[in-house]
Amino acid sequence: MTETQKKDGMNYAPKGKPSPVVSPGEFAFAAMALDHGHIYGMTNGLTEAGATLKWVYDRDREKAERFAKSFPGVKIADGESEILDDPQIRLVAAAAVPSERCALGLRVMEAGKDYFTDKTPFTTLAQLASARQKATETGRKYMVYYSERIHSEAGVYAGQLVKDGAIGRVLQVIGLGPHRLNAPSRPEWFFQKEKYGGILCDIGSHQIEQFLYYAGCADAKVLQSKVSNYANPDYPELEDFGDATLVGDNGATQYFRVDWLTPDGLGTWGDGRTTILGTEGYIELRKYVDIARDATGDHVYLVNREGEFHEAVGGKVGFPFFGELILDCIHRTERAMTQAHAFKAAELCLVAQDQAIRI
Repeated sequence: MTETQKKDGMNYAPKGKPSPVVSPGEFAFAAMALDHGHIYGMTNGLTEAGATLKWVYDRDREKAERFAKSFPGVKIADGESEILDDPQIRLVAAAAVPSERCALGLRVMEAGKDYFTDKTPFTTLAQLASARQKATETGRKYMVYYSERIHSEAGVYAGQLVKDGAIGRVLQVIGLGPHRLNAPSRPEWFFQKEKYGGILCDIGSHQIEQFLYYAGCADAKVLQSKVSNYANPDYPELEDFGDATLVGDNGATQYFRVDWLTPDGLGTWGDGRTTILGTEGYIELRKYVDIARDATGDHVYLVNREGEFHEAVGGKVGFPFFGELILDCIHRTERAMTQAHAFKAAELCLVAQDQAIRI
């Protein structure tokens, strides 16, 4: 990963060790709508798990050509239909403008293919309803790249610790998701509320997904949420701060904060942290940096009845989501993530956004 990618969250694209679950050519996919740099991370994850990238398409051919330089051998399509009409393509990965992600997903599912979109998957509850209906009608997947858990080795390892009972029953999850704005490098749509959906809808989706996953909640209620533009008057539609409190259907609670206020002095794009409190201990994740101590990420701190522990898990855990997703698409299973979970996280971030008090 380059220094620029480390400092710019929009182009953050983790790379792992190859761990193929299929043979070359067995599972072909395409990349489309390259509006957000997360498409590079999504593609890295899929190809490392053995998927074959056959096509790329974007309305801006220069974007497609730049993408092709990072993934030699991919063919540049002349139009969307060239991909949707190809019977070899099993999955379409895309990172469209947020307000356009649902419409593309509907077309992909209608074409008989599974869909893997960058977060946030929707900007309105009406879009979510249409995707739920289409997924039911077609039996196709509408999967979401909730990267702050599935593409973080610290996040993956924390899930294993929770599953193994290292901290007992999870009672609360606190999530901090600061990001660096880098306003000059952002596209125009990034500052248009109708297109990006709002801060809780957008980067807040990571936090709510982690809460549901770590706390084992099938549903939750948004108790309060608020947003503001504290520091960026030149971009009046931008929300640079947001937070929310939730309670899950099993009694677990969450508080999270997201913002676009990361200072220039931080060596990475955001000091993302998660604290998971259980009945028998707690876990803290310092995902991207351990400030003023260790510039690497993926630090996991655990305190329980056995003692105090710290482990740097970068390069040790891997990213099993992508291989599981490929096998789910082949076998029509739900090991990587259930459709209900993907949609519920999306629903709750939309509710938090709609209910938010503007400060």
